[in-house]
Amino acid sequence: MSSRAPHMIAPASDVLRARLDRARRAADAADTDAVLVTPGSDLQYLIGAAGGSFERLTTLVVPGGDGTPALVVPKLEAPGFAGVPTEELGIELVTWVDGDDPYQLVADRLGKPGRVVVSDFAPALHVLGLRDALGSAEQGLAGPVLRELRMRKDASEIEALRKAGAAIDRVHARVGEWLRPGRTEAEVGADITAAIVEEGHLHADFVIVGSGPNGASPHHDVSDRVIEAGDVIVVDIGGPIPEGYNSDSTRTYAVGTPRDADVAETYAVLERAQRAAVEAVRPGVSAESIDAAARQIIADAGFGEYFIHRTGHGIGLDVHEHPYIVGGNDLTLEPGMAFSVEPGIYQAGRWGARIEDIVVVTEDGVEPLNTRPHELVVLDS
Repeated sequence: MSSRAPHMIAPASDVLRARLDRARRAADAADTDAVLVTPGSDLQYLIGAAGGSFERLTTLVVPGGDGTPALVVPKLEAPGFAGVPTEELGIELVTWVDGDDPYQLVADRLGKPGRVVVSDFAPALHVLGLRDALGSAEQGLAGPVLRELRMRKDASEIEALRKAGAAIDRVHARVGEWLRPGRTEAEVGADITAAIVEEGHLHADFVIVGSGPNGASPHHDVSDRVIEAGDVIVVDIGGPIPEGYNSDSTRTYAVGTPRDADVAETYAVLERAQRAAVEAVRPGVSAESIDAAARQIIADAGFGEYFIHRTGHGIGLDVHEHPYIVGGNDLTLEPGMAFSVEPGIYQAGRWGARIEDIVVVTEDGVEPLNTRPHELVVLDS
């Protein structure tokens, strides 16, 4: 295995051009004159490069109608976008230097727009600068426009998610190499972090090793707690592969026989809940119905108060994106939607457990992208 992280792989130009065309049509459908996309995953989705957000404005201006998109970028940052096929994508590269007003530059290109939308995570510095320059134009969030594109993955995106799922499965298959009594969570986490890169990721985005009572904190991380024989340990790990798409998978382990007598019975409830939720996934059902499928089983077994988060989240260029699998979300699932199914039971001060797979909605059902066994993995102590 190589310890060198692979490089980012951008989509083909025709794929990016199609996404830009869809973004333009989505803007028109939302009665929006322009979408302003600042650095981040939305920019990566549209042009194949995420860029970096600094005090100087970088934004992709995607006008509705037949206007020409423009990548407005500080001249000193332009080399970072050298790999973007702007000519093939029909994007005009517009650079500016210190002393210019980039916000007015954007406003001048748009004339007098009635409504524009800006990336959800654009820095306030730039949001307010654009607001001042655009005057009376109504401003909104770009998320509701762009999420409609990103929620429905195409074949290349699904293949990238399959690759990510297989890569993180290989890491889980090796956890027994590092998880043993006498080691700290942090030491185990460092080994897992290295393996995530060795198995084909660009880097580890997160590594949770929650042993004993720490496993009852869903977003624990790692600590200096020393793992003990009899501990139940939650291992939740993931990161991006070179195509930019993310893995995210959780399995629960035990070092030797669990010390708590209720572990086997409680964990069996969790297995049933996770399996029922995955089996409920298909086109035409609601996101909230998948949450209910898992939650009802856990509640009926008397553990409802210990399941303290949604059942899942969408995944793609971001680890967390739409659709969210949660009560109150009546979104109808469609083929190409990808998300986690990850119910958990967390007993504060004692132990916790979670099982997580990434799944994709198919034309007639569901395809799980993680294939490691779901049962409690009992390792030699």
